[in-house]
Amino acid sequence: MDHQRVIRDVTVRLPMASSTPEACRWTVTALSRHTPATISVLLAVHDRLRCVAATGAWQVFATVPAGTGIVGRVYATGTPAVVPDVTVDPDYLPVRPDVTAELCVPVLDPTGRAIGVLDLQWSEPTDLEPWRETAQRLADGLGARIAALGGPPAESRSEKLLRHAAALSSAPTEGEVMGAAARAAREVSTLSTALLLIGGQLGPSPATPSDLETRIRAELAAAGPAALDRMVERAHRYGAGYTLGEAGHPPTEDYRPLTRAGVRTLVAVPVGPTDAGGVLLVADERALRPDPTTVSLMELLAGQSWTSVDRLRTLARLREQASSDPLTGLRHTGPFGQRIAAATPGRTALLAIDVDGFKTVNDTYGHQAGDRVLVGLARALEGALRHGDELYRIGGDEFVAVIEVSRPEEAVRIAERLTEAARRIGRTISVGVALPRPGETPDRTLKRADQALYAVKRQGRDGVLLSAA
Repeated sequence: MDHQRVIRDVTVRLPMASSTPEACRWTVTALSRHTPATISVLLAVHDRLRCVAATGAWQVFATVPAGTGIVGRVYATGTPAVVPDVTVDPDYLPVRPDVTAELCVPVLDPTGRAIGVLDLQWSEPTDLEPWRETAQRLADGLGARIAALGGPPAESRSEKLLRHAAALSSAPTEGEVMGAAARAAREVSTLSTALLLIGGQLGPSPATPSDLETRIRAELAAAGPAALDRMVERAHRYGAGYTLGEAGHPPTEDYRPLTRAGVRTLVAVPVGPTDAGGVLLVADERALRPDPTTVSLMELLAGQSWTSVDRLRTLARLREQASSDPLTGLRHTGPFGQRIAAATPGRTALLAIDVDGFKTVNDTYGHQAGDRVLVGLARALEGALRHGDELYRIGGDEFVAVIEVSRPEEAVRIAERLTEAARRIGRTISVGVALPRPGETPDRTLKRADQALYAVKRQGRDGVLLSAA
């Protein structure tokens, strides 16, 4: 292989490249004429290496997190990597199943700063050392041309939105979602100010709000909840809207608080459902003309923001459902479902418990008296269980104990201890006992325990019955 010829052929047209992507594509295309290697150029765009040009593979990695893979290692260290056997390099990122060797060199700007990498992968025996010097010289030429063209390509607005989407999805609180959405709106739209309003509440103010945002917040606070509601209602009734940047046209009355604050450019986008959502306001005090693509991106951002808010609210509801019963302090249906899902056939016994005559207590003495009965009974039953046994309240006067036993008779004895504990406080209970069968669903096991319980009821209450195995 005449490596001097390779360098001449690849670099001859570089000075004619009119853009960074064109320079990268020409390098990859010209180099592929001299080697069957899989070739790619990845450049640093924000916090990732983005593939700008590639050839020789059915699939490439479009973006690679900084520091990931051999390419990330080379970019981070600025040191070339010669890997004759990719199977022994833990950083190798598989692109083709037949790749055996990889050569990666940094693409440097004239100051020596890494701005990306040139990567080659072979699937046949290759002498890598001559290629190391050749690849580095090509990468140096490419880096010089990229610097002359203004550097790596700027992050597109859609790429920015994609990056912010990750922050939205990982935000731990609703306030942080609203703050992340506002930051994304400002960066993607290039307008100076953004506020997300949901449920009558504005998102948190940034650490250093712009003068315009400070004025907007003051005007909205002075205008009151009714003014905020009108903005939300308008957005949900008519859809997203934006200004045209033309002077001499008064705004609608709904937006008077914003114009009093100095807003001259506004994109307003509905967020979430009409009854629970809000509006995303993206503004500037300059008279600009947002293009329809900007509005579309803000609509997409609004949808992503609401998805994140709704996810957090759903998680909060699930946590509430899984928390303890406020009356008795016992765990209830949320953790109970998780517990019985892990039941061991033949060893985990379910004891379905019902308070005898509880309706009469409520009807005769009132619900407060019924509540006292439930609290007292819960304490008595807990005291009769062994350490490690679990008691749940799953309905008004319905309890379930989940216990681990070595044989069914042991479960019956514990159930009888529960009935004795109830009698000591002047109440009686009916208990049905069931152990999961192999392959049986937890719901089916609980249903058999319930059936045994109601058999006790029919036999006169205040007793225990083991469901047939």
